[in-house]
Amino acid sequence: MSSTLQREPLGDPHLRRLVMGQGLAAVVDALFIVWLTLFVLELSEPGVATGLVLVAVALPRAALLLPAGVLVDRLGPARVMAGASWLRVAVLLALGALVTFTSPSVTTVAVLGGLLGAADAAYFPGALALLPAIVPTEKLSRVNALVQGAESGGDLVGPAVAAGAIAAVGFDATLGGITALAASAAVALSTLVRVVRRGEGAGDDAGQDADGGEQLSNARALGAGLGYAWHEPLVRGMLAAIALINLAVVGPVLVGGAVLADQRLGGAGSLGVVLSGFGVGSLAGSLMAGWRPPARRGWTVVGGVAAIGAGMAGLAAVTHVVAATAVVSLIGIGSAFLGVVVVATLQERVPEQLLGRVMSLVVLATLALDPFSYVVAGVLLPFGTTTLFLICGSAVLACAGLVAASPAIRSLR
Repeated sequence: MSSTLQREPLGDPHLRRLVMGQGLAAVVDALFIVWLTLFVLELSEPGVATGLVLVAVALPRAALLLPAGVLVDRLGPARVMAGASWLRVAVLLALGALVTFTSPSVTTVAVLGGLLGAADAAYFPGALALLPAIVPTEKLSRVNALVQGAESGGDLVGPAVAAGAIAAVGFDATLGGITALAASAAVALSTLVRVVRRGEGAGDDAGQDADGGEQLSNARALGAGLGYAWHEPLVRGMLAAIALINLAVVGPVLVGGAVLADQRLGGAGSLGVVLSGFGVGSLAGSLMAGWRPPARRGWTVVGGVAAIGAGMAGLAAVTHVVAATAVVSLIGIGSAFLGVVVVATLQERVPEQLLGRVMSLVVLATLALDPFSYVVAGVLLPFGTTTLFLICGSAVLACAGLVAASPAIRSLR
């Protein structure tokens, strides 16, 4: 990274375009998933069709994440992220044309959804790997917090905004607005390609091994990234913690929370209130992590994992919607705070030529395990929500103990 870029304050136009572009992209994601779900429900009866389309988005994203990490390291994160952003715009334009001028089938929507999933697979690791090339090291936590805060804010207001817009102007006009936001994000992010190439020579070391050795084949490059993540205690420990937390939290909170709301909290309608607490907590956790980055990161990671575990175990005892919302807010705060700290730490410490591959593993541990988390919830729910939340909370608390026992994580500053 050039010394000029290192000295740039957060108010630098490159950083503003980065935050604006990635923030808009996060809002687009939140709005589009709601639009897509409601549109498929309009096309067909609730059930298999909705699941088919959502799976069509999720499967290519999960399957292509690791190869996309190699691509990011070969071509440079800015070029991959910008290309993925424009692919998103192209798919949204195609979908918009179909919605406006034809009556698309569920299968057609699923195919286009799969293309969006493929674009996501390249976008996410590219976006995470780009930050260290633009952002001074001391600002990484703040910028990560701003981007993640935009994502949390989009998740919080996205359902109401998307549903309200569809009711007011229809599906086609709403999708047009989402596409315009996606195009704005792509324009902002595309301006960063030349900045990174000029300041960093992005892609010059692409595909080399961790020691800067010879160019590797795609398979060997992927193997080198996986080998690095496995043999580096800090990376291995953080990835394992992220994966376990997602397995133990996502499905149990969504599926178990719905049952909990119906059985103890006054009806299924209270689930929306409880989940809004998670959104508010996530937004607060992101902003807290960026406003005052922790001096002792290792113990902060331990505390974040422990807070999530305590919140999950606490759900076993709640009997009122206010208490449940407060506990879920704690889980949201811990998850978001932990996410900012972990990502910023890896961005600072992973070698540049491996960063795309490691970030693809972070995204994989965050997104691709959701279906397995739903399976965990399904297996444990027959034993009751108390058992579900106690087991999942205990697993996360045990993870906090293992993280605290890791010298590589515990000693982080």
